[in-house]
Amino acid sequence: MDSAEEPKSAAQIGNIEAVKFTTKFDNLIPALTILEKHDVKISHVESRQSKEFKDCHDFMVVPTTQMNGLKTAIDELKKIGKCVTIVGEDIWIPKHVSDLDRYVDKVLSAGEDLEADHPGFTDAVYRKRRKYFADIALNYKHGESIPRVEYTEDEVKTWNAIYTRLTALYPKHACKEFLEAFPLLQQKCGYSADNIPQLEDISNFLRDRSGFSLRPVAGLLSSRDFLAGLAFRVFHATQYIRHGSKPLYTPEPDVCHELLGHVPMFADPDFAQFSQELGLASLGASEEDVKKLATLYWFTIEFGLCREGKDVKAYGAGILSSFGEIEYCQTDEPERRNFEPEKAAIQEYPITRFQPIYYVADSFKSAKDKMKDYASKIPRSFNVRYNPFTKRIDVIDGTKGVANLVKELQGEVTMLQDTLTKIGSFRE
Repeated sequence: MDSAEEPKSAAQIGNIEAVKFTTKFDNLIPALTILEKHDVKISHVESRQSKEFKDCHDFMVVPTTQMNGLKTAIDELKKIGKCVTIVGEDIWIPKHVSDLDRYVDKVLSAGEDLEADHPGFTDAVYRKRRKYFADIALNYKHGESIPRVEYTEDEVKTWNAIYTRLTALYPKHACKEFLEAFPLLQQKCGYSADNIPQLEDISNFLRDRSGFSLRPVAGLLSSRDFLAGLAFRVFHATQYIRHGSKPLYTPEPDVCHELLGHVPMFADPDFAQFSQELGLASLGASEEDVKKLATLYWFTIEFGLCREGKDVKAYGAGILSSFGEIEYCQTDEPERRNFEPEKAAIQEYPITRFQPIYYVADSFKSAKDKMKDYASKIPRSFNVRYNPFTKRIDVIDGTKGVANLVKELQGEVTMLQDTLTKIGSFRE
């Protein structure tokens, strides 16, 4: 296995233009105190309501001092804030699928760390269970089998309530690709009302169908880290389940959302390719462009609709795992727009209520082609290519890289020409 490249340290990244982080408003003073403690002077501070986290604010501070003190301060900020990013640094790009191991402890929330309004906040047993699932993900390394979980009777009961309600709605509202995959998941992966399937079984199934695989995650990842997984055809999936007191509601993705909403679609090759295009486009992109790609993810993989003849069906996991939204999206109340990446990427959206706007794709192939065209316009001094044989990202940033790529493509063209010749001879 190839060794992973070390990310650059703060002493190597040169000038830091700004530091962005998300935290509750009353945590700004502790953040500024950290900067002061390390003699980091700032010339500018901005704040705004966070769109991603309830009751939180996004802050941006512009430092006037650099290097050692700033690096230490940033490390401390990461302990009290969420989504800490550095503007102006060279962006590290994972080169091999094993590099995803670096993200295991970068989740924005995990284990017993629940918000006060979470249904399981005061339930000590549930919080302990959440820590159990988080520990599995935090200890997992690429190449290992995903540990099997023995779900409790209460957890299966919660799954049963959700599974039964949703599967009754799928025939009418889900797209054909979803409906084709679901019976296979029942046959091969143990999908049923009385059984929560295992990530390892599903991962093996998807790998054979589309080259995708699952990887356990302890909680929410940043948009950049999550999209990077898609570049390698890896989907970070949670194993914990929502609190049993509210089986029809979850404030975060859980195993029901992942396995009932996402997994069936990843079994489709065209959808898998579209998802990977989003991930590849994110590698080395600026924070602004990553934000746009995350928005595209929201309007497609989470809340996408597609045309089937005269009908419009759901393929987004946020719809397919929600009893209310799966029916609401088919009413006349929300607005439907044709999927155009340039427009969808800058569209605002709510995260705590049904979507007022949905984007409709003609097909996954057309959506994939549009995404490739959109990605080609993202300003980068290089291009990237995924090699499925080595599970590496090839960064093409010079004449040598282009020459090697041309050589590979020439070999593939020769093979295709030889195949066409043999087919012609056989028919004659």
